[in-house]
Amino acid sequence: MNTELSNLEKEVDSLTTKIELLKKEIGKIIIGQEETIEQLLITFLAGGHALLEGVPGLAKTLMIRTLSDAIDLKFRRIQFTPDLMPSDIIGTEILEEDHSTGKKFFEFNKGPIFSNIILADEINRTPPKTQAALLEAMQEFEVTFSGKTYKLDKPFFILATQNPIEQSGTFPLPEAQQDRFLLYIKIGYPTEQEEASILKSTTSSVKTKVNSVISGEEIVRLQQLVRELPISDDLISYVSKIVRATRPETSTNNFVKEWVSWGAGPRAGQAMILTAKARALSQKRLAVTKEDIDAVAYPVLRHRVIVNFKAEAARITSDEVTKDLLKNIAV
Repeated sequence: MNTELSNLEKEVDSLTTKIELLKKEIGKIIIGQEETIEQLLITFLAGGHALLEGVPGLAKTLMIRTLSDAIDLKFRRIQFTPDLMPSDIIGTEILEEDHSTGKKFFEFNKGPIFSNIILADEINRTPPKTQAALLEAMQEFEVTFSGKTYKLDKPFFILATQNPIEQSGTFPLPEAQQDRFLLYIKIGYPTEQEEASILKSTTSSVKTKVNSVISGEEIVRLQQLVRELPISDDLISYVSKIVRATRPETSTNNFVKEWVSWGAGPRAGQAMILTAKARALSQKRLAVTKEDIDAVAYPVLRHRVIVNFKAEAARITSDEVTKDLLKNIAV
C-alpha cells in the first residue's frame, strides 16, 4: 500500500511539474495574465471548455494559440463569421467515385471540429444555428451527421472568445449553450509595468519559440487524477449551499432575492468541485480546500447566475452576487 502511494506521489509530482513548465512556456509570449492562464489550465485539467471575454488587443487568440503550441496536440482555429454554416465546423459528405468499379458513393469529409484543441474565435459573430453545431461535441464528445455518429479524439477542448463591447452583427450565446462552458473567463487590462513590457517585446525583431512540454496522454492522465482527488463532505455541502442559494425562489439570501432572475443548476456544483480539484492538483496538493472553491466560484457562476433587469440598470453583475454568497455562507 505504501509503495502504491509512493508511486502515485511520484507520478503526481512529475505531471504537475510539467504544468509548471507549461506556464513558463506560455509566459515566454504572454506577459502577465497569470490568473487567466491558471483558469485556462484548470479548464484543461478538469476536461471542460472555456469562454474567454475581453476587449480587442488583450491577446485572447494569441494566448490560446501559444497554449496549443506548448501541448503536443492537434490544434484548429475556426473564425466565426455571420455566413459560417454548421457544415463548415462539423464537415460534410462529398460524392466520390471508385475508379476500379465506377460506382459512386458518399464519403464524410471531417471538418475542423475533429481536432484536440479548437479555438472558436469570436463565437458570438455567427448565428445560433451554427453556434448550436458545437453543442453535441461539447457535451458528448462526438458528432452526428446524416444518422451516423463519429467519436472525437480525447483530450478535446473548445476555447471560445468573444468581445464584450461590440453589439452590431453579433448573436449573444443562449444561456443553455453558455452552461456548456465549464468556466467563463474575463480578461482585464494589463498593469502599467506589464503594458510597458508588452510594448517592448512585441515591437522588436526578436522571435520567441514555444516548446511542446506535455503530451495529450499526460493531459488525459492528469484529468483522471483530478477526478480521483478527495474532497470532504463538508466542502461538498458548502458547494451545494452556494449553488442552491443562487436560486431566488428558494434562496434565503436577500441580495439574491433582490437582484437575481435565474439561479444556477446542478451543473454549476459539478463544475465547481471539478475545477476546485483541478486547482488543488495544479498546485501540487492532493486535497481540496475552501480557498480552491472560493477561487473558482466566480468563473463557474459568472454565466450561470442571470441577474434581473433592475440589476443591469444598477450595474450589478453576477460576480457581485457570488461575492455576497461567499461572504455569507460558511463551511
